[in-house]
Amino acid sequence: MARSTTDLVAVWDIALSDGVHKIEFEHGTTTGKRAIYVDGQTKLKTEWLFKLVGKEDFTIGKQNVKASIHIDACSGFAYEYTLHIQGKSLKKFIENKSKTSKSWEFKLDGKDTRVVLEKDTMAVWCNGQEMETAGEFTDEGTETHFEIGNHFCYIKALSSGKRRDGILHTLYLDNCLLPDK
Repeated sequence: MARSTTDLVAVWDIALSDGVHKIEFEHGTTTGKRAIYVDGQTKLKTEWLFKLVGKEDFTIGKQNVKASIHIDACSGFAYEYTLHIQGKSLKKFIENKSKTSKSWEFKLDGKDTRVVLEKDTMAVWCNGQEMETAGEFTDEGTETHFEIGNHFCYIKALSSGKRRDGILHTLYLDNCLLPDK
């Protein structure tokens, strides 16, 4: 059955370690109908609810990141929709994510490639797949080695020498430094 776009009220693109996910939310403001789609897959679908406001919980991505959409009445029949991820507002989640992960986007063998480092676990993801890695201590810091196809890669972690800046992470592809975004 084809989806109705007449009740589509919100769309968000969320960058997680395993890729960028598209979240679509449909809300029938007279019937209370609700539908949540993540990357085109149905996560929730209700046809009739008496309660027009509230929240709906669901998960995103391979890591089943917890998310919720909050539906609040503004005035009359106007509604506000806010997305929360891991219990945080979208703004707070994005701020926190920028502190706990680092990502690089580049072309490799003619294809768009996205590498993400989760700083807290040192897990490395490439185009939605968690990579097998090997860590190595060096005189300057650490290196996390992995391969993308037949390309040798490593992420170098070095102290910035400044307490506020903390540790700097750089990505090398075939021994060439890739620029930050």
